[in-house]
Amino acid sequence: MFCNQCEQTAKGSGCTKIGVCGKNDDLASLQDLLTHAMQGLSLVAVEGRKVGIVDNEIDRFALEAIFACLTNVDFDPQRFQQWISKAVSFRETLTTRVAAAGGKSEFDAKAASFTPGANLAALIAQGKELDFINSLDDNEDLRSLKQITLYGIRGLAAYSDHAAILGKENESIYTYIYQAMAEMTNTGQPLNELVGLALKCGETNLKAMELLDAGNTETYGHPTPTEVPLGAKAGKAILISGHDLRDLELLLQQTEGKGINIYTHGEMLPCHSYPELKKYSHFYGHFGTAWQNQAKEFPEFPGAILFTTNCIQKPAETYKDNVFTTGLVGWPGLVHIGSDKDFSPVIAKALELPGFTADSDKGSVLTGFARNTVLGVADKVIEAVKSKAIRHFFLVGGCDGAKPGRNYYTNFVEKVPQDCMVLTLACGKFRFFDKKLGDIGGIPRLLDVGQCNDAYSAIQIAVALAGAFECDVNDLPLSLVLSWYEQKAVVILLTLFSLGIKDIRLGPSLPAFISPNVLNVLVENFACKPVAETPEEDLATILG
Repeated sequence: MFCNQCEQTAKGSGCTKIGVCGKNDDLASLQDLLTHAMQGLSLVAVEGRKVGIVDNEIDRFALEAIFACLTNVDFDPQRFQQWISKAVSFRETLTTRVAAAGGKSEFDAKAASFTPGANLAALIAQGKELDFINSLDDNEDLRSLKQITLYGIRGLAAYSDHAAILGKENESIYTYIYQAMAEMTNTGQPLNELVGLALKCGETNLKAMELLDAGNTETYGHPTPTEVPLGAKAGKAILISGHDLRDLELLLQQTEGKGINIYTHGEMLPCHSYPELKKYSHFYGHFGTAWQNQAKEFPEFPGAILFTTNCIQKPAETYKDNVFTTGLVGWPGLVHIGSDKDFSPVIAKALELPGFTADSDKGSVLTGFARNTVLGVADKVIEAVKSKAIRHFFLVGGCDGAKPGRNYYTNFVEKVPQDCMVLTLACGKFRFFDKKLGDIGGIPRLLDVGQCNDAYSAIQIAVALAGAFECDVNDLPLSLVLSWYEQKAVVILLTLFSLGIKDIRLGPSLPAFISPNVLNVLVENFACKPVAETPEEDLATILG
């Protein structure tokens, strides 16, 4: 195997024996093979659109199949076998339809004629023989740009899938994904073309995140500032992790009146701030911190646990029987809740387990500072900046992870001067989410914008402030200090680049898939830089 798509990749270069995420050589081969099969389907889908053939069932499948290859989503080989078979089946039926409509139906690329092996062992062998990453291009820089785009597409597919679940889709997103996946079957393209393809991924993702924001807010209302308990209430319990608001809503509906309290984990924390979700009286509090701590935290949770999207790790034997999956997330041997979303097995397990035996008070955290809330007090913010009560804004957010070096972000927030504000989002905030930083003129100094899925909110806040001050976003007293782990973070970074946002600090380490020459392009065009060894160095430079 060779996989270097996440920040924790082995030795900072690539996992070659087993993934740091927990996937083995066989699963890595199946993911590569599914990506290869999706390239073949994309070649045909591009031609289909030229002759007016668009199939939404195939489009939705494409998002799911690409999303499934994102880090910490699905580890079940049987599901990848099904996805590979379905990708090739869709390719063949679509090819017939395109040919009948007079479109191109023959291609030189191997992906367009790929025939899957007869069984799982044969598929694994095909995936290993493929040597997918090295096959992208012999040129290191072109291969690097293709990887940036591929990983960006995986993040784009994730956000687009979240939005589509809520009924929000856009043809331009599917068109870009197919075109980009098809383009990566070619080799030797000019460097600037592949740079443009990567930036187009970020531009397309802005549309996807706008759709997701609309889906969330139109369905569940705009988030409002909400105190979320970190302790427990005596009674039966279910812990829900991941990102999916619709799954949470269905779980709340199905558990109403059953004496079960619902707790969030990880990126589900901001769900407490949505009016249509917080109305459920048994939607109680938040348990635990970020995804990488689940092996330490989950044995302490006395109820059932439901994963809705990504961020799953290998469940320990001590709590494995209590864990359920739904949607695209999966692990071999766990009970998976299918598309019918009947959470009866989860509920039964929760009722079987002891639950919390007594109330506990562990304080609370404040969430719900999405764009609608922040822009609602924009006049106060603007006046505070003009009066110099607020000197600077720091957006400190992104993915958390287990690799050493992430204490930088905790230390950074702790050392931000009292006349500065900190905005945060995604699971990186769990390094400091419970810090009591006080306020400036009644506005909390630490504002939780939401999930990584809510990056659109942060962008809209910045754009609105730039409009109010009649300046460019890059001229605002705003600095972005970001952490990354997986491919959602990659596509958000591409989105920021596509908007022309510069001087971003990224850490705790730079992506292994960015070649030195491509890194130079990013530095020269966007002044992107790694975080310094200490937060004091970066704060001195920024505020100097």
